Amino acid sequence: MPSRLLSFTKRGSYFDISRAPRYSVVFALPLLIGYEALAAALAGPSSASQIRNGADVLLKEVFIAAAGRNGPLIFIASVIAIGIWFVARDMKRTGQGIRPLIFGGMLAESIALAAMFGIVIGTITTKLLGSLHVLSMLNGPGGPIARMGWTTRLMLSLGAGLYEELLFRVLLVSALAALARVVFGLGVKGAGVFATFVGALIFSAFHYIGPFGDPFSLTSFTFRAISGVAFSALYLLRGFGITAWTHALYDAFLLLG
Repeated sequence: MPSRLLSFTKRGSYFDISRAPRYSVVFALPLLIGYEALAAALAGPSSASQIRNGADVLLKEVFIAAAGRNGPLIFIASVIAIGIWFVARDMKRTGQGIRPLIFGGMLAESIALAAMFGIVIGTITTKLLGSLHVLSMLNGPGGPIARMGWTTRLMLSLGAGLYEELLFRVLLVSALAALARVVFGLGVKGAGVFATFVGALIFSAFHYIGPFGDPFSLTSFTFRAISGVAFSALYLLRGFGITAWTHALYDAFLLLG
């Protein structure tokens, strides 16, 4: 799950160490536990009442198609197993353990980045289109988000941070970059730019699919596309863990504010 980008930071510094798999993967673990616990607690007797993050549903549907009703459990077990493998391999390669204080720095950084993203992305969208009125309608009184309880909104925020980053950054951006190199013959930087922008458009469009998808508007689509570019850049620079937490907190600020 770690990003592959040439480091411009000093080896052994906080910014270098916090991108390492042993920190990035373990840091994302509370998002998995919190999301799955809330989803299980909020699940009702009918499938229609079981609201879950769309990226989570899409990923698990692949396993359900292959393994039936046990698909979701196999998926979670696979995610945990792959995460353990990344952590163990990194610890063996570096010969270093885990320093708990690093996680405090990662959490503080994620909170600061989430707040900064909210201001910067909102400002850019407003400059381009002149309004964030559609987003206020979605989150305001009577909007689809406002009709959900705060625990449901928290659950969706955690799921967005974990599963949307896993699907749209770790899997999609990596696949698009590989496609750009093989099919279009682009270099590493060109493939990264291609994957970032195409992935951002796909990420934004994803929010309008399904029964709980938002009504399409240019303003909200642009807002989310810019968010996708920002999260892709953050993933390449800071790795999966900080990007997942930043996304989760960013969504929580929007949905719970």
